[in-house]
Amino acid sequence: MLEELRALEKNKTWELEKKVVSCKWVFSAKQNPEGKVKRYKARLVARGYSQTYGIDYDETIAPVAKMSTRTLVGHYINWMLKMPFCKVTSRRGVHGDSTWFSKPDVAGKVCRLRKSLYGLKQSPRAWFDRFRRALCGMSYRQCNGDHTVFYRHSGRRIVILAVYVDDTIITENLSKVFEVKDLGQLKYFLGIEIARSTKGIFLSQRKYVLDLLSETGMLGCRPAPTPIDPNHKLCATSGDPVNKESYQRLVGRLIYLCHTRPDISYAVSVVSRYMHDPRSGHLDAAYRILRYLKNGPRKGHMFKSHGHLNVEGYCDAYWASGLDDRRSTSSYCVFVGGNLISWRSKKQPVVSRSSAEAEYRAMSLAVSEMMWVKNLLSELYVLRKGPLKLWCDNKSAINIANNPVQHDRTKHVEIDCFFIKEKLDSGVLELRHVNSGNQVADCLTKGLGVKECNEACNNMGMI
Repeated sequence: MLEELRALEKNKTWELEKKVVSCKWVFSAKQNPEGKVKRYKARLVARGYSQTYGIDYDETIAPVAKMSTRTLVGHYINWMLKMPFCKVTSRRGVHGDSTWFSKPDVAGKVCRLRKSLYGLKQSPRAWFDRFRRALCGMSYRQCNGDHTVFYRHSGRRIVILAVYVDDTIITENLSKVFEVKDLGQLKYFLGIEIARSTKGIFLSQRKYVLDLLSETGMLGCRPAPTPIDPNHKLCATSGDPVNKESYQRLVGRLIYLCHTRPDISYAVSVVSRYMHDPRSGHLDAAYRILRYLKNGPRKGHMFKSHGHLNVEGYCDAYWASGLDDRRSTSSYCVFVGGNLISWRSKKQPVVSRSSAEAEYRAMSLAVSEMMWVKNLLSELYVLRKGPLKLWCDNKSAINIANNPVQHDRTKHVEIDCFFIKEKLDSGVLELRHVNSGNQVADCLTKGLGVKECNEACNNMGMI
């Protein structure tokens, strides 16, 4: 048998080709914020999971707009946006690889792809590359701070596009290159509801919350006043093991909800630490977040115009808060024009030896985010000159930043020290002290009582 195969190969009897990728029909119904069906969709989708890396595809990553980018761009132009949607026929990127697939209604033949198809590993990247080339050909420039943002200046006017797969915010003349369907004024984008009033712009995920409560059977639950117990003692061994898949699915839904609900960010950060081995105590904490959401499913984020675009931030840390490894929790809130644009609650990657060190690491994290916001606004030519102001409630951390002379106590965090010192010396950054009672980022490092939690929501612009 081997001798026969060698003879056939020697005579070049055949050529090896890639395997055929099968496909299927996928049906869905697109809903509006009220839960009513707007239209039905049918998509012919390739079974991309059968492709092999290095043989059928190479690079697959396609960038999508960050939530902070979308919020920042929307806030700058007061969310007076339109939302175009590129139709299926124009969302096909050029398919550079030789891919064969079997079409359901054609027997005995296979199709060779000339354009990308839903489901293939490389399709999102092919679509974005085509979209990027088209925009650059229309004199748009791609932002370095976020590659999904494109802009073009015309005199004193500016056109900005933020791209998320095949949905774009703000557009002009795209119909010359792509078949575009104008969905009108932006009211609902990626599960986020946008409402306008004389007071400002209100973002919420009301329908998302109600759907989540319904799916988990928590619509009739007793509401909780805070997202997490202020005295919680969660650790890796809190209770008996629970179903990992259902726990991960629930926490993943909560993570997306943090886009408009910074008040649950710390609680979600805590429960997400145990995705690999969830226990009953962790699941109870996740369900407490649901009970808190039941307390105010319509709560959201309010953006008001304050007549400026000053960039300010608050940073905080909770030293040695992790019971399993004694790592600290960092947090920051970044405001642009008096409105909260970006926030984060994150467990520090290393153990801090003092509260000042923990605060300093949080300070470095906040400065990095503020610099990104500054660079993005500067690139769009909408930021006035002026230093970034960062508020911290730890005087020792501020002293280390302004007077980096305690080498023995700070030599293991020198990279953070020199990074912050560089920004201070260049006049880009100003450090200010704030009392702990006025620290906006405090709610992102620990659980708070009812009164403190409500005050934190007000400080972050939530209603």
